[in-house]
Amino acid sequence: MDSGRAARYGRAASRWARLLVGGSVRPGLRVFYGWDRVPAPGEPVAGGTAKLQKLAARWPNRPSDFSLLYLGTTYLPRDLRPLLWITRRRGARIVVNQDGVAYPGWAGDRTAELNGPLRRTLHAADHVLYQSEFSKRSSDLFLGEPSGSWEILPNAVDVDVFTPGPLPVGGPVVLLGGDQTQEYRLELAFETFRHVLDAHPTARLAVSGRLVSDPEPTLRRLRLAQAVDFLGRYTQAEAPGVFRRAHVLLHTKVNDPCPTTVLEAMACGVPVVYAASGGTVQLVGDEAGIGVPHPDGFDRDEPPSAEALAGAISMALAKRDDLADGARRRAVECFPLTAWLERHAALFGALVEGA
Repeated sequence: MDSGRAARYGRAASRWARLLVGGSVRPGLRVFYGWDRVPAPGEPVAGGTAKLQKLAARWPNRPSDFSLLYLGTTYLPRDLRPLLWITRRRGARIVVNQDGVAYPGWAGDRTAELNGPLRRTLHAADHVLYQSEFSKRSSDLFLGEPSGSWEILPNAVDVDVFTPGPLPVGGPVVLLGGDQTQEYRLELAFETFRHVLDAHPTARLAVSGRLVSDPEPTLRRLRLAQAVDFLGRYTQAEAPGVFRRAHVLLHTKVNDPCPTTVLEAMACGVPVVYAASGGTVQLVGDEAGIGVPHPDGFDRDEPPSAEALAGAISMALAKRDDLADGARRRAVECFPLTAWLERHAALFGALVEGA
């Protein structure tokens, strides 16, 4: 067993020893995020972990004496079932931040298996925060309606940190942001960029995050190797610089419930070209980018064509100034981190005695 895994198991064993001998919860707000360690500010995070990091900066993680369990469905703990049981036994409250669900288009025969923990979590919650109207609709369809109260609260971005910079020199640069955790997303980005490069010979594609597939065969087939930069993972402190180097963000994921990557790009004044489905439509609106229609449903993932996405990128580049202004304005007005945190403070206060 490696040292990192041994440390995780040790922390969990220590926590359970304290929880099992503890009594009912004491008054006052103490939040546990389901994991013994939440990445500290400055450490690399992805997906749902980024939300926990933001919350833990204000409400530190309290694994063994918590009065409120806050779970994000993109990153559920391994000991979920006993954790829900001990939380109820102690009289603590449960808030669930509901992102997406498994559906046949990407999960296939594993849809029911993967949705099991999500359903268990949802129906244990005192309150559910759905990240978008799409999150609520898909959750109702595959998990059922919640047992407790609920609201729609989109993800947020720190608009004082994610700010526009000078217009990038050269390029244009197209950024494929976030982690590339589905093979089609990376493949479609390469196919799209081939068309962009034909129209804009000096263009470059920047690809961030972890990759789940080998890009080399596609790069060779499309003759793109000299025009693509792989940035790897980055910290939240490094993220604004990543976005500021781009002229356009390309978001190829279909049915994405509420991508924070899109909000971070918008806050940096970077227009978004995206597959017009899921919660991304709600985030970008009419003024922050260009959505490309495609067959929308849960039975199959059918993203837009590469030609259509490339055409939208050219359109976005042609009116970049207006879209950049609209993107920044929409992020500041609709998705600021301060308002998101204050809503959490009000919710926690309503749920927990002495908060």
